[in-house]
Amino acid sequence: MWSKAIAPAAFFTIGKVAWKDASLRIIILFLIACCCVIPSVAQKSSASNSSLEFAPKSGQAEEFAAVVLPIAELKVGLGIEAKLGTGFCLDPACRFIGTNYHVAMLARPRSISGQTIVQRYLATGPDDEGATVNESPSMPAMKYNFSRDLAIFELQHPLRNHHGISFHRNELQIGQEVEIYSYPAESMMHFRKLLQVHGTFEGQTPTGLLVFDYELSGGRAVRPGASGGIVVDSKTQQIVGVLNGIEGSGEAIAYAVPVESLEEFVSRVQPYLAQSLFPSSKRISPVSEDFYPKFAPISASVLQHRPEESIVVQTLRKKAQRLADDMGDLVAVQTLAWGTQDDAPVRKSEYEVRVVDGYQRFRELPDGKKELQEVPLPTLNHSVGPGGEWTDLPAKVGTDLNLKIKQAADAVLSGRSIKVFQYWASAEDGVCAFKTVADFDFFVVSKIDVIACYGEVWTDEDINVLRISEHFELLGKWKNHQTVVTYGWLKKAGDGPRLIPLTIATQAEYKKKLYWCRGQFTDYRVLPSQGRFIASSEGNSGSLTGNEKRR
Repeated sequence: MWSKAIAPAAFFTIGKVAWKDASLRIIILFLIACCCVIPSVAQKSSASNSSLEFAPKSGQAEEFAAVVLPIAELKVGLGIEAKLGTGFCLDPACRFIGTNYHVAMLARPRSISGQTIVQRYLATGPDDEGATVNESPSMPAMKYNFSRDLAIFELQHPLRNHHGISFHRNELQIGQEVEIYSYPAESMMHFRKLLQVHGTFEGQTPTGLLVFDYELSGGRAVRPGASGGIVVDSKTQQIVGVLNGIEGSGEAIAYAVPVESLEEFVSRVQPYLAQSLFPSSKRISPVSEDFYPKFAPISASVLQHRPEESIVVQTLRKKAQRLADDMGDLVAVQTLAWGTQDDAPVRKSEYEVRVVDGYQRFRELPDGKKELQEVPLPTLNHSVGPGGEWTDLPAKVGTDLNLKIKQAADAVLSGRSIKVFQYWASAEDGVCAFKTVADFDFFVVSKIDVIACYGEVWTDEDINVLRISEHFELLGKWKNHQTVVTYGWLKKAGDGPRLIPLTIATQAEYKKKLYWCRGQFTDYRVLPSQGRFIASSEGNSGSLTGNEKRR
């Protein structure tokens, strides 16, 4: 039934003209700039005008003016060309803007509502599995997967007076009522206005897009510029999909990317954000808490014959060591962000990372030539940073017999059965170390303390490692230190699936204030040489966890 061509509703050219009269050109340029490049002004107008022109049945239009916003990019050459789309606040603070892939590729905005775009994330592309060429007459031909027609813009600072809303993750029913919010293109001399149309769910296309019949609003259909808007369940006022196309024949039919696709995309590129937006996701939270209280053997201080480990613990050690070994021929991009309390990150950095002869090594992106042994901590008064736990912890679990391990009761996470193992080591065991760095501007003093540590290893039913936590028992000013590393499967053409680190999160308290560093690993590639990770008691054995800068 839904085999017709879909016309993306994003690309729209305001004007493309060459002038001989310079004065006329300046006047028209100014008018178009007012129309397209000052969305904050347009939004104030739309908040008032849309509630009068397009009075919604739910009476929520004014509220959605703080959620949905216009995207525009003005390009001046021989003429003037404005490419328009729509976006929406993805997170509560509105620092991340969601839209369509084809909007991001066509408009390529440098800022949104006055805030600079610092990062762009794309869910699909011409090489994506299932990518097909869009043949809409309203935009240039592009090849991408329609069901993943999504993009995210990360802003330097959150947008004031804007906010995101929650997502509807239950299966849609035929006839379910929705509201569609977007900023379609207006005539050249008018500000764009928030358009709301009422619709009903009619099913899905073979490619996985949601299909909606909608009612004209004041005799007006959804027009180009609307792509990237949101489809909202009329009852719950939650987002069910991201508008990405309209029926090319002119029928009042709209198409949207489902929330499930958005969830998968956000979980891949922003796992920490995904946990707050989609808390019941089957993915393990990168900042998850342990299932059980600290484990410490009753006879830990008594010298006695070491009991033989159970078969399942022996299997865990073999699987953990294999995980460590398999990282020896991988290179990834590690993105790190530092912050305090529940605040947004205050510093970010990005490195290429790999394991060389058992040690992690870094190279600054995009074109760093120098190999670094450690990630430089940011120039903050206090900060924490991860060490090599992503490779070191699997190696410890795999080979360090001073680490006492026991199997705990299985747990259930989002309907998924998880096997849980607890471990512990005393300071005398020499397994864990904590490094503190004091920066006095003219010289740096570092100190390494060997300390007791404990944590949990989570695995699937086949004892494949999914998560490892590590807690340090500190005695100084730093307290409640913990690191959590999550793992997932990498599937590369010509190579069997292998486990890889996905995220690493370290946090600790200094004088009762929480400091954290959160990292993620992306863009994996396999090295031509098959170098292997070698477990070592040096280099990666501790965390770079403190930076006390005193003036």
